[in-house]
Amino acid sequence: MSFNLSKVVLRPIPDTKHRSIAVVSTKLSMRDIIDGWKVRWGFGRNRYLVKPGLYACGNPTASSMVLVSANYKLSFDALRKELTGIDAWILVLDTKGINVWCAAGKGTFGTQEVIRQVTNVGLASLVSHRTLILPQLGAPGVAAHEVAKATGFRVVYGPVRAKDIPVFLKAGMKKTDAMRRVEFRLADRLAVAPVELVHTWPFAVGALLVSALSWYLSGNLTPAAYFRFAALFLSPLLVGSLLFPCLLPLLPFKAFALKGCVLGSSWSLFAIGIFRLNGMEAASYFLLATSLISFISMNFTGSSTFTNLTGVKWEVKVGLPIMITAALAGIVIIAVRLSMFLMKG
Repeated sequence: MSFNLSKVVLRPIPDTKHRSIAVVSTKLSMRDIIDGWKVRWGFGRNRYLVKPGLYACGNPTASSMVLVSANYKLSFDALRKELTGIDAWILVLDTKGINVWCAAGKGTFGTQEVIRQVTNVGLASLVSHRTLILPQLGAPGVAAHEVAKATGFRVVYGPVRAKDIPVFLKAGMKKTDAMRRVEFRLADRLAVAPVELVHTWPFAVGALLVSALSWYLSGNLTPAAYFRFAALFLSPLLVGSLLFPCLLPLLPFKAFALKGCVLGSSWSLFAIGIFRLNGMEAASYFLLATSLISFISMNFTGSSTFTNLTGVKWEVKVGLPIMITAALAGIVIIAVRLSMFLMKG
């Protein structure tokens, strides 16, 4: 994995052995940017990681701060690009290529991993202070008192966003209320939308098959008629993946599945009117599109910052069977239409 890395021999503390430590650039290369874009679209996501260990930014000394990061490269890049002009150490934990927030929930950005990396890199012999700066979103996975007891390093939680780190450091590691606030703004929601869209490809295949079947049943076997049905049945994928994150704060209910159901039923009724569907055709579309949009919407619970594990489990337990039942009912209606069509033929 390339991130403008070079090697430098550093000797921060007098009378300690020379150590060869990788120095990373604070400027993202074009390859970093392109690779990051690809990962946001779901390509190579599970391989986009940094080797755990210690890195140097600038020309750090024994008194330079130690910032802790996940080894998911997007997290690592988000940190290092904000450190221009700052001499610091970056301690990368082995989070199995998972970002800080998700890794804290899974336990890989956790107490034992912090202790392990501090010990493995011999941090106590490298710096003269005993402070680790961890991202605030990693707090759920780390017991600060256990880290202090095992390593002698106290844990300080930095700001939510990496861009606030320079100001945070200049202020003597003091956070403003804005630095503590966790938000899921439109830009944040749209940032995770591409990968959600890519993950819908199996549904896209199914939508094209249903489009072909509906095209056949219509009796109008022109290319224009097929594209009409393809647009009709592919549209729920775009609504669930792109329109839902845009409208998230405006939709009623707290559960994402219910929010998606509201959006799905609204879109279905709109599409039924625009495409002039009626009878069994309209009923099957309403059931299939509403359940699909609700399902895709529910997937955003894993990306948002205000859902919790208990609530997500409840949504899956209660909502998923209803979605499956509705989708199956829509498929049954299509099957009935097909049998009626064949009997007439």
